[in-house]
Amino acid sequence: MMRVAGIFGFLGVALGAMGAHAFKLTLEANGTVEIWKTAALYHLVHAVVLLALALWARGGKLAPWFFSLGICIFSGSLYTLALTNIRWLGAVTPIGGLLLMAGWLVLVLQKPAKA
Repeated sequence: MMRVAGIFGFLGVALGAMGAHAFKLTLEANGTVEIWKTAALYHLVHAVVLLALALWARGGKLAPWFFSLGICIFSGSLYTLALTNIRWLGAVTPIGGLLLMAGWLVLVLQKPAKA
């Protein structure tokens, strides 16, 4: 899980930088700068969550899967929408959001660790 968190963190920083530099003109032309920023924010926040779960050995196996798939679908659909301006991709984004919420719900519902 540590490696998965590292990969997601690396990609989040790289894609955030690419949005600010390499893709800046495309995003501005499409009017999708804020969409890209939202994708990068959720991507990086949940990469940190995966890192925390890896370090604290919490969340079992289900929560990290939900977070990982959620990052791919939520942020991935927004990154693609922002670059291509294909608006129907916005209909896919909530699936990723539901997966991210499911990851959080798994953490809420799991039994507390014994001290």
